[in-house]
Amino acid sequence: MGREIKVWYDQEGDYLEVLFDRKEGFFKETENDAVMEKVDKTGEVIGFSILKVSALKAQKPISLILKPDYQKRL
Repeated sequence: MGREIKVWYDQEGDYLEVLFDRKEGFFKETENDAVMEKVDKTGEVIGFSILKVSALKAQKPISLILKPDYQKRL
C-alpha cells in the first residue's frame, strides 16, 4: 500500500509545502535558498517547502537530497 503525501500551494505567497508525515516538527535551511526541509524532533525529514515556486519555470529544476540530521539523534 502507498503512503499519503499532503501538498499545499499558496498562490498569493507563491509557496509550496509537501508533507510526508503530519507530525510536529520545524523547518530548517538547505543548500538551496528557496527550499526548506521540515524535520521532526529526531531529525527525520517529514517534508519540505519551496518559496517563489513560479520562478522555477524560468530556471533549471531544483535538485537536492533531503537527509536526516543524525547529529540530533545523538
